[in-house]
Amino acid sequence: MAADIRALFRARANDDGTAVLFDDERYSWRQHVEASLDRAAWLLARKPTDGPFHVGVLLDNVPEFSFLLGAAAFAGATIVGINPTRRGAELERDVKHTACAVLVTEAKYQADLAGLDLGPAGESLHVVGSAEWSETLAPYAGENDPDVDLDASAPYLLIFTSGTTGHPKAAICSQARIAAIATNLRERWNLTPDDVAYCSMPMFHSNQLMAGWAPTLEAGATLALRRKFSASGFLSDVRKFGVTYMNYVGKPLTYILATPEQPDDADNTLRVAFGNEAAEHDLERFSKRFGCAVLDSYGSTEGSVSIGRTPETPKGALGVGIPGTQILDPETGVECPPAVFDETGRLTNGESCVGEIANRQTAFTFEGYYDNDEANSARIRDGVYWTGDLGYRDSEGFIYFAGRDFDWLRVDGENFAAAPVERILTRHPAVSLAAVYGVPDEEVGDQVMAALILEPGERFEPEAFATFLAGEPDLGTKCAPRYVRVAAALPSTETNKILKRILRRERWECDDELWLREDASYRPLTPEDVREIRARFVARDREAVLEP
Repeated sequence: MAADIRALFRARANDDGTAVLFDDERYSWRQHVEASLDRAAWLLARKPTDGPFHVGVLLDNVPEFSFLLGAAAFAGATIVGINPTRRGAELERDVKHTACAVLVTEAKYQADLAGLDLGPAGESLHVVGSAEWSETLAPYAGENDPDVDLDASAPYLLIFTSGTTGHPKAAICSQARIAAIATNLRERWNLTPDDVAYCSMPMFHSNQLMAGWAPTLEAGATLALRRKFSASGFLSDVRKFGVTYMNYVGKPLTYILATPEQPDDADNTLRVAFGNEAAEHDLERFSKRFGCAVLDSYGSTEGSVSIGRTPETPKGALGVGIPGTQILDPETGVECPPAVFDETGRLTNGESCVGEIANRQTAFTFEGYYDNDEANSARIRDGVYWTGDLGYRDSEGFIYFAGRDFDWLRVDGENFAAAPVERILTRHPAVSLAAVYGVPDEEVGDQVMAALILEPGERFEPEAFATFLAGEPDLGTKCAPRYVRVAAALPSTETNKILKRILRRERWECDDELWLREDASYRPLTPEDVREIRARFVARDREAVLEP
């Protein structure tokens, strides 16, 4: 096992196998290492005399991103992946919060950076592909390995969390940790130099770097880059590049499955898809349609907890956690009791069995967030690593996901989590994707709202939907949505995580198709209904809960 990422690159220095495919470009590993060494020398010439050696990278999935990852490994610098969907003050905050000394971007993002106070990075802003970029690199062509004194446990990557709530946190990832993950996944999937890994998830995100880029480097395999994920372009890319392995995070499988099915879809080179947060009902469908193995797991940028499926894993469960993984009451730190299901499969003790997924043995592996003591303290308490995610476990020890720590709903005095309801809704044959969240009740607590994306060609049929809900024995009596939002797309992060904070803020006051549960069925929600709902909040002096 390599001690660090630099060692992995050194092992590729004389390798003429293909490293990167991008559009019609091809780079060997030897060329990749040479390009990284040139850029390492360029970075070292710009290393701050005081302050952290942080390099912001605001790029799509282009070869230059991978070259810079190699450069940082050789130079002992830290790459800060900047999320290109951030704008204005948020983008400015990300660059300044992480103390970037250098910022590398491309022409398409220059307008987004214009006028922002970027601190030192604003004085060292470089645009790849420009004449200035070629000129600034030219003096460093053909540089040798600088052989810097490297601390493999020091920050190599600062990876922002998705920011679905509050400010994104910059998780620290060392060369040692990324190298260990690379070896683990290369061995797990038996990746060899003959494999081609599809890189369509954004490279500023941990999923692509940990599950795609790093194991490909370790194996000496080929990285097939796509600027941005495209469901319609997926299969043609697989065939064009000869892709054998892909990683994903969020809902890409759902979006790919929504494309028109063809009789020869399974005629391709893909053998395995690995990722997390896919919809349960999509795993088997994707495997069967494209003729590959699919393994969905639970993990996070921060590490310290992972949960994997086993052959015995029940439908709907995440699987079994690594040693020390428990479901704990976040208030008391006491382990929650196992879930109890009735004869229909409905969870009967949700208020007591749902807690926070945590680990009592792995706190020492958490490398922390950059310049964020408050967030660090939230993750490590009393020697326990807390994920911030909700879950419950059955009597056999299998863990089920119950949502994020903000995914609790309280309806008529009953608490329950969103994720189990989402799993039920996606059983409906017309529903491709479901997001369940709480919206304010006129009196107290929450009402259930569900945002749905339907399968291609389907329409929301209110009577059929109500009948479906009535026939689901494990749907709790308080869990049926009062409001249903039918949309072509839902607000999401760059990695396809649904932004429930936006859905909760928009509630029933949005432009999508809206339905209201009334008696035993649903009817369209009209503008008059919306005015009456708001009037009831005003009458009860609760209008403040409707404010953003």
